[in-house]
Amino acid sequence: MPKVSVIVPLYNKAPYIDRCLDAILGQSFADFEAIVVNDGSTDGGEARVQQRSQQDARIRLVAQSNAGPGAARNHGARLAQGPLLAFLDSDDAWHQDYLKESVAWMDRIGPEVATLTWGMMLYPGGRSTEQAWKTLEIPQGVWRATPATPARIIVAMLANMLPSSTVARKSIFDQLHGYYERDRCVYSEDAYLYLNILLRFSAAFDHRPLTIRYEDASELARNLKGVRPIEPFLTDPDDLERGCPEPMRPLLREVLSARALKTASVYGYWGRPLQARELVRRFVSARDWRRPYFLTALLGCTPVGGWAGWLARAASRHQG
Repeated sequence: MPKVSVIVPLYNKAPYIDRCLDAILGQSFADFEAIVVNDGSTDGGEARVQQRSQQDARIRLVAQSNAGPGAARNHGARLAQGPLLAFLDSDDAWHQDYLKESVAWMDRIGPEVATLTWGMMLYPGGRSTEQAWKTLEIPQGVWRATPATPARIIVAMLANMLPSSTVARKSIFDQLHGYYERDRCVYSEDAYLYLNILLRFSAAFDHRPLTIRYEDASELARNLKGVRPIEPFLTDPDDLERGCPEPMRPLLREVLSARALKTASVYGYWGRPLQARELVRRFVSARDWRRPYFLTALLGCTPVGGWAGWLARAASRHQG
């Protein structure tokens, strides 16, 4: 049985998959299996994986009909034999000691800690997330939320806990049913799982940037000309709410309110007041008036928000 199961979702990332596999096979820790889940690719990337699997038996290629990254990762997790799950998106990479350091961490801190998240180097540009994490007060070491935890800390963690940088215990991953995968979800499917974890278990963070994230290779990173999908923890929060321990439910409400306010502001900016209004109606109350984005979210519920957004975009185009 391998110590770690590495899971790679693959969907039309042929230009990057060799770089990803090189990062896995170049690890200083060798006791792993690598499961690449082809999520219905049409660009030939799966053929590259098949070729590499013939050269190294630790690589296994499996396939499914296109169902989204959450479903692909969950498929790989079901097949995984290792007690630790290390996810790597097919357009990202790792420092050569990522698995070695992750295994040492997880062995040292004990089974009650669900995940370990590493800092990142962001390309192009080669920026480390270390200073940003300090500014956001993301802790170093083992941490567990309490009812007194500020919602902004959870929100900051959710923005920085990415599959490529987070190792999970398979037992806890399976208990929580993995990543969100309904309706071929392609945005924030990971945050749904990580919010569930942060409300119920301990997590560990290491600021060292052992994950290499290529933002220019990400479809969502390139798609900045319109509004992104609403996070599934806002469109379908019922399971989160039911599974949340009673003492932590006020914190969950605060987190959902904070995210709803920002998302409603964005949707209002892009002239979609109906969606903004539904978010505010479901997750926001008058007691949230001191939160960031409260006024812009209310404005986004009216046509005025869309007009203001149009004027702002027009001014930006004119200046450019």
